[in-house]
Amino acid sequence: MRKRLPVFGWALYDFANTIFSMNVISLYFVLWVTVDKGREDIFYSITLSGSLLMAALLEPFLGAVSDIFKRKIPFLVFFTVLACAFTAFLGLAKDVFSGLLIFFMANLFYQVATIFYNAMLPRICGHNEIGRVSGLGTGFGYVGAIVGMLITRPFVIRYGHQAAFVPTAVLFFIFSLPCFFLVREESAVKRPADKFRMGNVVSRIKETFSNRDRYPGLLLFLLGAFLFLNAVNTLIVFMSVYMKKVALFSDSELIALFLFSTVMAIFGSLFFGFMADRLGAKRSLMISLFLWFVCLVLAACAFSRIMFWIVGPLIGVALGSVWTTSRALAVKLCPEEKLGEIFGLLGLVGKSSAILGPLIWGLSILVFGFMGASKYRVAMLIQTVFIIAGILITRKVPEGNNR
Repeated sequence: MRKRLPVFGWALYDFANTIFSMNVISLYFVLWVTVDKGREDIFYSITLSGSLLMAALLEPFLGAVSDIFKRKIPFLVFFTVLACAFTAFLGLAKDVFSGLLIFFMANLFYQVATIFYNAMLPRICGHNEIGRVSGLGTGFGYVGAIVGMLITRPFVIRYGHQAAFVPTAVLFFIFSLPCFFLVREESAVKRPADKFRMGNVVSRIKETFSNRDRYPGLLLFLLGAFLFLNAVNTLIVFMSVYMKKVALFSDSELIALFLFSTVMAIFGSLFFGFMADRLGAKRSLMISLFLWFVCLVLAACAFSRIMFWIVGPLIGVALGSVWTTSRALAVKLCPEEKLGEIFGLLGLVGKSSAILGPLIWGLSILVFGFMGASKYRVAMLIQTVFIIAGILITRKVPEGNNR
């Protein structure tokens, strides 16, 4: 029982931060900007992209610093508390520009905190449980998305979109506490002050790229992740638009489909976590990517509503599986003393793809605009190119035996 408490506390953090992701990033803040304040979507898009870019630039550096300190929890607590505080401040914002600035900071701190959370994974379980525990965290995250929506919905109905932010901040903080107190780390090792100079931190990162023999497959994995996450992140952003424009789903049908797909994402997280421990993280990731390819092709070619109701849940399974298996493989590919840095680099890769992928989607829609609604199908097929390229690169990555 005592050994399971850290796992439970760690997984609850995924539950906590997904409440923020769903309520603030995906749902209510963009509605507050565009509907309540009457501003164009571009205001939200630029702010979100800017905060992602800033986080991407900071994460490898901060991850390397945490590796030098050999501590992750103090960094996790610091950035989580800041994220919760700025989320609460969103509930007090009076004008759209102050709200955008506060959102920029809240999302920045939320994004940065996740790298320390991910890097704690091998601390709480044995090497033969990494997949299952990673899947448990991802599954808890999707449960958090549902619970967060249900708890904040009454506030939104009664007081408007902005009323979601303070409850979200409270939920984010409360459900983070078990991770802060139940996960234990070794006492920090005292190191000379010059170890913390920026030049030494940068040298650690450069060494990762220059010493490929010491970290076999790591750079290939990062390149592969950049490619397949282009498609994953793009679909997360534009799936609702696709179902509206192509499948002609109503708002109520869309919500029902998303809830069903989220439940299937929980299943995918847990099942592929089990597979990662039994078959290996890399092999399970390859299966997940093949499932992504099938989902994108089916979505592009589906013409009946029944097909869309099949594709949606399959995408849910694919979403849960790709986060679970890619996190497990990252842990397997590098030594523990480099995990903060590596998850920082993976954050850089993921956020870069989150900026580039939607841009490519937008350009595809623009170029094939003469095709009417079919332009969305073409844009979906273009995303399969990134999945195929990601598969071809990732298949060269070794399974990883560092743990």
